[in-house]
Amino acid sequence: METRTVRRTQVTLPYLDDVANEVDSLEGEHGKLSDFAYADAHLRDLSLSGTQLMDGHVTGLTTQRALLAELRLNSVAFSGCDLSGLRWRDSKLSRVIFTGCKLLGSAWEDVTLEDVIFEECRLDYATFIRLRTSGPMIFSRCDLREARFSGSDLSKAAFDECNLHLTEFDGGSYRGCDLRSNDLSSLRGVSVLKEIIIDRPQLHHLAQALAADLRISFGEGLEN
Repeated sequence: METRTVRRTQVTLPYLDDVANEVDSLEGEHGKLSDFAYADAHLRDLSLSGTQLMDGHVTGLTTQRALLAELRLNSVAFSGCDLSGLRWRDSKLSRVIFTGCKLLGSAWEDVTLEDVIFEECRLDYATFIRLRTSGPMIFSRCDLREARFSGSDLSKAAFDECNLHLTEFDGGSYRGCDLRSNDLSSLRGVSVLKEIIIDRPQLHHLAQALAADLRISFGEGLEN
């Protein structure tokens, strides 16, 4: 199977046949949909619950509002989708890739990820509550400005060349999380990032972030 590697983190990509059945809905029959291609749908609302999606492409999907719950995804690729404002909860994603997707302000709650990649995605202002990496996952060249991770387990995650301006970490487990090749100087909540992996020059970034978190003032800037 094809893989994608960032430093020591290796993700298995979806295995998708060239031939897939074009569908006009993601609901499937009896809660299952496989070997599918779903393209260029423009929806006001998208609501899915208790559905299993396998071996499929979702391309160019745009929604004004999406609520996804209790889903199981295996070997699915999303590309060029606009799912801003998405609400996704109580689900498991395995061998899933998001490429060039807009997920601004999305909310992920109690979602488990295994062999998942977000590549060149917009995740500004997204919230991740109790996100869990049961297997490797990668954020690659993503915009995560002012995103928030709360009570999450990112021990198997790697961030690669991402925009982490004012990205906040609040509780959770981050042992082994690979934050090399990113500017960490404006992170929030750095005190919870115990046992992460960084490059030595990034210590200066973390010092800047910690000073901001602690609201430290420097004497030379104070008036007498």
